[in-house]
Amino acid sequence: MHTTLIDATTLAQHLTDPDWVILDCRHDLLNPDFGRHVFAEGHIQNAQFANIDSDLSGPKSGADGVFRGRHPLPERARLVETLRAWGISEGTQVVAYDAHGGMYAARLWWLLRWIGHDAVAVLDGGLAAWSAAGQPLVTPVAARPRGDIAEKPALVRTVNVADLVQNLASARYQVVDARANDRFRGENETIDPVGGHIPGARNRFFKDNLQADGRFKDAATLQQELAPIVGAPGQAVMQCGSGVTACHNLLALEVAGMGGAALYPGSWSEWCADRTRPIATGPA
Repeated sequence: MHTTLIDATTLAQHLTDPDWVILDCRHDLLNPDFGRHVFAEGHIQNAQFANIDSDLSGPKSGADGVFRGRHPLPERARLVETLRAWGISEGTQVVAYDAHGGMYAARLWWLLRWIGHDAVAVLDGGLAAWSAAGQPLVTPVAARPRGDIAEKPALVRTVNVADLVQNLASARYQVVDARANDRFRGENETIDPVGGHIPGARNRFFKDNLQADGRFKDAATLQQELAPIVGAPGQAVMQCGSGVTACHNLLALEVAGMGGAALYPGSWSEWCADRTRPIATGPA
């Protein structure tokens, strides 16, 4: 069972394994049609397409009309139905990949753990590593029989916006923001019209988890780099712009043997939507 990362060579050995499901999570925040378009042009054999916006996220506003962020978590029951449609069952090994070193695939990794399924891994290095290993892409989309995965107790934790408002006074959690440094400082209005970060947060750009070739750094290096930023994982909260790339830091923590941190799903997009919440700018 693979529960964090998997290399291209190992994945290539299981392309036709009926107990393995491969999901393509390629996405572009500024071009919602990008993922589906490039999937049609070529993907790993027997892969299916997982859309960040419609499959791996819920409605941006709740039943009360309150904005929940750009990529809120989907309802658990709806997510289970989506996973079954992809052919995922209790004994299925799931592999997620993207073109960005895991920045989107990690969201699917976290969601599977959220509904209690731990046999899920991210292709280390994504499609770049796949191509570097001499593996081809195909265009046919294979049909799979429906799966029977069932919802189980979550293997991960979440906090909500009320928890983090309270944290401003209690300092119970160390908040770690996965956005790029300029976004964290409040200097990128293209992506974040309201710039800055939650007061007291630290910055760990998710790409800092990767080597130059797009693969994750080794466990010892990640532990050495993350420990001073995260502190005690059980008292840490990972966030980003909308709860997607924060999962990359959560995956890196698991690789480093530092599991236990929580996700703030609404992240910056939810926090800054209410102008009564305080905002900090500049470096941490």
